[in-house]
Amino acid sequence: MFRRLISTSPTWIPVPLRLAMGAVFIAHGAQKTLGSFGGPGFEKWTSIPPPLAFIKPAWLWLGAAAIAELIGGILILLGLLTRVGAFLTACVMITAMASVHWPAFFVPKGIEYPMSLLAISLALLISGGGLASVDRALSGGRRR
Repeated sequence: MFRRLISTSPTWIPVPLRLAMGAVFIAHGAQKTLGSFGGPGFEKWTSIPPPLAFIKPAWLWLGAAAIAELIGGILILLGLLTRVGAFLTACVMITAMASVHWPAFFVPKGIEYPMSLLAISLALLISGGGLASVDRALSGGRRR
């Protein structure tokens, strides 16, 4: 199972996607968990009203989303368990699109930006981390 998680495509294509997306998710996760970059921090973030009524307890799910953004971003940036990080970020983006950004399409309130991040997450979920990744090093440089 672990070998399948770290298997990756023998190409450079995922690398720029990983680096950009990892930076975005680390920054957003750090805002919500650490209060960095002018963000609310974990205590304030987990005390906001839930975006959907059925999200209960709200503090648990909001905290999970914030941690998933930060941890997922770190995993993606490093190319370590890239598929796990991509799964975490995809879950956050699907939830964000359904609960906060829908039904508008264009930013700042629409689904345009989270949909792009979801697409990158899915691409990384399929391809893995690529040539310059910790996954590739752990797999001994084997091809998928």
